[in-house]
Amino acid sequence: MWEYLKRHERWIRERLAEEHDAAGWEALRVVHERMIARMQHERLIHLLVTLFIALFGLLSVGFAAVTHHLFAFALSLLLLGLVSAYLVHYFRLENGVQRWYHLADELARLQKNE
Repeated sequence: MWEYLKRHERWIRERLAEEHDAAGWEALRVVHERMIARMQHERLIHLLVTLFIALFGLLSVGFAAVTHHLFAFALSLLLLGLVSAYLVHYFRLENGVQRWYHLADELARLQKNE
């Protein structure tokens, strides 16, 4: 997903360096808005997965604290690692989409200037 995000961002930045008429800027804006919509869906899904994994991690920590079973501690560690990986992925995804919002603003500004 991260490569997909970077590839589109690179493509948009290359198109921004070119000269376009108003129709060209509009077509580029439409493509970019469609990509933003896709990534917003992706962000929502990853947010939900991250929250559920974090919830199960907290429940397993509580279970481990109450029962003192080795399995519960192992499960807690596993889920902690998984939550950490999801948080890093979600952070990168969120920051990438925020950069795309700035590109969309720049496209709108260029379209108005034509």
